[in-house]
Amino acid sequence: MAGVRRILGLDPGLQRTGWGIVEAQGSRLVHIANGVVTSDAEASLSERLRDLHDGITAVIAAWSPTSAAVEETFVNKNPVSTLKLGQARGIALLVPALHGLAVREYAPNHIKKSVVGTGHAAKEQIHAMVRLLLPGVEIANADAADALAVAICDAHHGGGMGRLLQRAGQR
Repeated sequence: MAGVRRILGLDPGLQRTGWGIVEAQGSRLVHIANGVVTSDAEASLSERLRDLHDGITAVIAAWSPTSAAVEETFVNKNPVSTLKLGQARGIALLVPALHGLAVREYAPNHIKKSVVGTGHAAKEQIHAMVRLLLPGVEIANADAADALAVAICDAHHGGGMGRLLQRAGQR
C-alpha cells in the first residue's frame, strides 16, 4: 500500500520497555502488535541493557517498522534512577537508528495531548483513547499501551503529515 507508515512506538524503562506498532495511512490507524521487553532486575546493568537491545532488535526483525518514536522522560527525584532510565532510553533510541529507521522523540505532555486532547491526561484516559483509536486492540499491559500512544502521536505529528502541519504553522 502506497503511503503506509509502520510506526514502532517505544516507552523506555530499564525493567520494562513497552513497544507498540501501528500502521498509518492518512488519518487511518491500524494496530499491528504490542508488548513489552523486560530485563532481569537481578542482572548487571550491562546485561539489562543488552537484554533491552536484543528485545527491541527482535521486535524490529519480527514486525519491520518503517520509523520509530520514543517517549522523552522526565527527571526523577532519584538521580541514580534517572541515570539508569536515561541509559535504557539510549538503547531505545539507538537500536532503531542502527536498523536505519528515522527516530522521533516526543514529550509525555505532547503524547497525551495528541491522543487525548489534553497534556495532563491520566493514564486511564490515555489507555481508553488508545482502545478507541485502535478498535479491537488487545493491549499486553500498561507499558505497551503507553508505547501505542507514542506510535499514535507519531502518526499524527511525524512523517509527512507532521512536516505539512509544521510548514503551515499549525504545529
